[in-house]
Amino acid sequence: QVELEESGGGSVQAGGSLRLSCTASNYAHPSYCMAWFRQVLGKEREEVATIDAAGSASHADSVKGRFTISQDNTTNTLSLQMNSLKPEDTAMYYCAVASGAFRCVPGLRYGSWGQGTQVTVSS
Repeated sequence: QVELEESGGGSVQAGGSLRLSCTASNYAHPSYCMAWFRQVLGKEREEVATIDAAGSASHADSVKGRFTISQDNTTNTLSLQMNSLKPEDTAMYYCAVASGAFRCVPGLRYGSWGQGTQVTVSS
């Protein structure tokens, strides 16, 4: 069972930056899709960014140009660099992994999730 643990959330003023990290343990599959999601209480979960084992990354239009997903395979760490933060970026952020996936595609089922880390952006 893959275990994911997020860190790096916090409170920041609009225009500021945060870097989220997600460390994966007990993971050995060579193919996967890893993703960052966010959710505001009472609203639908939103896919923020994805990256596959080959390093192909994708970002939601709402964060494109401001957020960057990356991975470090030597430390099994997924990161999300968030710049130019806006109040509407306030949410709980989760990392997730779909083991065995060759590509990140819409509707992909993610089998493992972290506990989440809160990001709050004030105006």
